[in-house]
Amino acid sequence: MNSSEPHVSRCTSISLLDGTAMRHVAATISILVGILGILTPAAVRAQETYPNKPIRLIVPFVPGGGGDTLARTVTPSFSQALGQPVVVENRGGAGGNIGSELAAKAAPDGYTILYGTSGTFGINHGLYAKTGFDPIRDFAPIGRISRIGVVLAVNPAVPATSVKELIEYLKANPGKVTFASAGNGTTSHLAGEMFKMATNTNIVHIPYKGNGPAMIDLIAGRVNMIIDVMPSAYPHVKSGKLRGLAVTTLSRVEGAPELTTLDASGMPGFDVSAWDGLWAPAETSKPMIDKLSAALRQALLDPQTRQRLIARGAEPVPSTPEELARHVSIELPKWANAVKQSGARVD
Repeated sequence: MNSSEPHVSRCTSISLLDGTAMRHVAATISILVGILGILTPAAVRAQETYPNKPIRLIVPFVPGGGGDTLARTVTPSFSQALGQPVVVENRGGAGGNIGSELAAKAAPDGYTILYGTSGTFGINHGLYAKTGFDPIRDFAPIGRISRIGVVLAVNPAVPATSVKELIEYLKANPGKVTFASAGNGTTSHLAGEMFKMATNTNIVHIPYKGNGPAMIDLIAGRVNMIIDVMPSAYPHVKSGKLRGLAVTTLSRVEGAPELTTLDASGMPGFDVSAWDGLWAPAETSKPMIDKLSAALRQALLDPQTRQRLIARGAEPVPSTPEELARHVSIELPKWANAVKQSGARVD
């Protein structure tokens, strides 16, 4: 045997081994192609028949508050447009962060969606060191629902029938007047802090676990005032349980034309409004997002739904997913700046 024979033998062995490996690779690829051939039509059928079962709508607030009320106002017509029940699941806590994080981690199968607000998709990300979710990376926008008016309301025992009289009363009683909020980091918290700063008054913040508990204590007189979203506060103003002094938007709210604005009441340029919309977990397929978005726009065009929203101080603002994404990209830095200027902090 000459010296070249072992070399030939090793090369032959390596060649045979490579050939076997290649056959295994080819077989594996063939199996995967076959599986994909089976799964792809199934995935297509799932999207074509979507939705074919109830959809869970996570509302990251306690029942009875402003956000919960608005979400439930839209749900019936939204369900009708989709052809499937939309079931509200309240998951309150941490200014809406707990429920929002839960939705972010849900399967992107189109059957779990989130009701979000300017609080959860704006304010919280300037106020909390960690919210548990990224409003842009973790979610796929579906569409905006409304622009929500905010009202300054007081318990009737407060001796003020106008914004001017209220400011005079606050300055005459520093540290003695309390303002309620739906919790640290909510719109009512931040709006109260902004009002406090703009009027140079000393009012004491009392946070609650949601709009509902805050309203109960305000009506009972255990706290004195609130600056809260119209869906939560205005029904009590309309019934006479609270006294509405003004809205915080630059223009009057269509559903409450009797209320003047803070801008017209000696606080020029004061402008605070909330907004809301629907989102799905990131990676939810575009066909599913498109169906959800189309159904939401159809729901907001329903005359009865529109009137119910307006009656609660919310102006319907149908939008595309892309329009909602642009809106959030503008609102995030705006609210971060507002939080910084107000000095508001989460305890």
